[in-house]
Amino acid sequence: MKRLTAYALFLALLLTGCGGSADPDTAQESIQVIAMDTAMLITTYGERSPAAAYAAEDVIRDLEAKLSRTMEDSDVSRLNSAGGQPIAISQDAFTLLRQAERCRIQTGGAFDPTIAPVAAAWGFAGGEEYRVPSQEELAALLPLVDCSAVFTDSQLPEGEEYNTAGQYEGEIRYTASLAPGQAIDLGGIAKGYAADILVRVFQEYGVPRGLAQLGGNVLAWGDRPGGTPWRVGVQDPAKPGDKNAFAGVLELTDSFAVTSGGYQRYFEQDGKRYHHIIDPATGYPADSGLTSVTVVADAFKTSQPCMGALCDAYSTALFVMGEEKALDFWRGCRDMEAGEPLFQLVLVTEDGRVVVTEGLADCFTLDEASGYAYETVS
Repeated sequence: MKRLTAYALFLALLLTGCGGSADPDTAQESIQVIAMDTAMLITTYGERSPAAAYAAEDVIRDLEAKLSRTMEDSDVSRLNSAGGQPIAISQDAFTLLRQAERCRIQTGGAFDPTIAPVAAAWGFAGGEEYRVPSQEELAALLPLVDCSAVFTDSQLPEGEEYNTAGQYEGEIRYTASLAPGQAIDLGGIAKGYAADILVRVFQEYGVPRGLAQLGGNVLAWGDRPGGTPWRVGVQDPAKPGDKNAFAGVLELTDSFAVTSGGYQRYFEQDGKRYHHIIDPATGYPADSGLTSVTVVADAFKTSQPCMGALCDAYSTALFVMGEEKALDFWRGCRDMEAGEPLFQLVLVTEDGRVVVTEGLADCFTLDEASGYAYETVS
């Protein structure tokens, strides 16, 4: 789970005065939403900005009700308590489970939502006390970490068929089941998926520009009033308590930016720090030499559905992989239509470097006060 790891830096503009029609470039609505275990801020511009902002809140709350691990009636909670039996789920849960399995395959298991029982053993699933589980306990839980054992299916109602164009406009039945003893947590991908849905909301309401800060997930929509890019800060992992301490600032338009780091949720025991990003291969907090990973991608990559969700999952997986494997993964992920990298990266390392992939070189500014050395890679 990513919590408040990337911050957008912007000055709110005043709305136009009473009696006049709103300028679509400056009319603004800004609302705060507490959902998905994090504080969110959604700012929209344009003549329909209030309706768009509150529609965005409705979407987020609807997704939370379906995907939360702690809400008793959510799809995820019902699936976790079904004892391995198949249950009916929403299309959103079905889509995310399919995307999660795709990410597991792509990342060689570095991202896997069935890590939930292991995370709970450490106290990172919510409601448990932090502790260091025994090796025997982890050895018993690790065989349950296997998203390939999650079964998902979609079926038409009995007697219904697709038309000659291969389409069906009725309600499709979605089901899922886990292997016995398994549990899932979609917190590592759900906020990115929410950002995907917000893209549709902003398009539907004709929002010319806006900013959605969903914890460590940011959707920078359009540009800022005046035509300049949105400024999105990458938190300095060495100073997690200082919300104004940044490793650097990204200037973005029409982009997703997702940051994962081990510095926001952790505990200390016997002088050692344990963070919440668990390596599915070992059951222990990832020890990869990275302190944060930021994934940035174009919000209009129509060849890649759920790009926000992918960025969310990739940020966790690449943190687990470490610098060398993360960069190899970046080089290997290409947009097949455009022939260019699918996403870009900002990596902050334990040895005091900020590594930026070449596609962000012109829109990333290192904060000199941070003390990090700056590198670009191709």
